[in-house]
Amino acid sequence: MKQVFKAIREWLQLVLVALVLLQVFFIGRVAWMAVSDPASTAFERSQAWQIFSQKGHLKWRQDWRKTDQISVNLKRAVLASEDSGFTQHKGVWWESIEKAWRKNASAQAKLEAQAAKASGKKSMPKIVGGSTITQQLAKNLLLTGERTMLRKGQEWVITMALETFLTKKQILTLYLNHVEWGLGVFGAEAASQHYFQKPAAKLSEWEAARLSVMLPRPRFFEKLPQSVYLSDRAQTIMARMNDVALP
Repeated sequence: MKQVFKAIREWLQLVLVALVLLQVFFIGRVAWMAVSDPASTAFERSQAWQIFSQKGHLKWRQDWRKTDQISVNLKRAVLASEDSGFTQHKGVWWESIEKAWRKNASAQAKLEAQAAKASGKKSMPKIVGGSTITQQLAKNLLLTGERTMLRKGQEWVITMALETFLTKKQILTLYLNHVEWGLGVFGAEAASQHYFQKPAAKLSEWEAARLSVMLPRPRFFEKLPQSVYLSDRAQTIMARMNDVALP
């Protein structure tokens, strides 16, 4: 029996050491990003493989741009749409998470009530999140798409590392250069060229607002360029753009 407990203890120690080393690796990767821009993210690589596997070829658009080569309009629009408190929080916006939890609890109750009905024809309520731009970047940079408590904990570690080693301006620049804006379309420059045939530096307020609205579901809106929701929501974002603070 003692040998069993000893083996378990040694195994747990190895797991702990492995977890610590993994955190050191991730933190080291983030620290390096303060002086060297990453060529790709884990999410981009997984998407590239998925596209190639499904289509047999890879259609890809991405061009890195420095922060002064990206329109201020786009920066303001993305912050207004995705994370209006970006310059105020330290990576996690706890009030937003609490609000999202309340909404999710309500949505889950509706899901359960609707599931009890035989028809099942009614649309399901949307489960919402409370992720900041830093958290979204942390998730896309180094992690897979699985949703587990362990992965959320890892996301938090990377988020804190990003906020520690990088400035807010660097975080926003990384995000804008790697966020998905369509199938095989990543980053502000690729999105601007893809949708408006112009460089990201020259995006108007209206164009920037439309791009920002696409971010939660870029592939969906890529197929619906005339979406009424897209236009209406873009108008709302335009009205908010000048209220956000830039890093």
